[in-house]
Amino acid sequence: MQALELLTTRSSMPRLIEPAPSSAQFELMQRAAGRAPDHMALMPYRFVVFEKDARHRLGDIYRAAAQQKGLSDDACLKASQLPLRAPMVIACLLDHQGFEKVPRDEQFASAACATLLMQQAAFAQNLGAIWRTGWFAEDELVLRELGGKSDDAVVGFLYVGTPAVPTPIKPDKAITEKFSNG
Repeated sequence: MQALELLTTRSSMPRLIEPAPSSAQFELMQRAAGRAPDHMALMPYRFVVFEKDARHRLGDIYRAAAQQKGLSDDACLKASQLPLRAPMVIACLLDHQGFEKVPRDEQFASAACATLLMQQAAFAQNLGAIWRTGWFAEDELVLRELGGKSDDAVVGFLYVGTPAVPTPIKPDKAITEKFSNG
């Protein structure tokens, strides 16, 4: 896939099946993440990869968070099964570095860019991916169970696999309305 086509047709793929990325494909995704804008080369991100049976561990974390939130038994069961929707789930975290020249928001932006670059690298290799957030990304128990510190954050969960159907490309947005002259 050509770079401009990749950038202008990016669209999430929610229906993912086996196989997960191969080792070589995943290595390219990692390399792409390392190209994110990164003021002072802090690498203010960390990624926890769940594949195969390890996805059940992430499901256990989701279930515990749902139970702590007081959700119904059915909702807790559903939460535990969410990571099984893709053969690989990457928890993407801001790993905040206490460095006064690089504010926390800038570090979060770097972690988000690294996540997007992994997603784009997946698409470039004909894989499918979807970046999910929801309340799990805001939950303190989830953050703690993923090894995050209190000043860290979950940027999102990147679900990756093989597209079950052709990726639906959404129509272009009226983006020019968001630009103005200074």
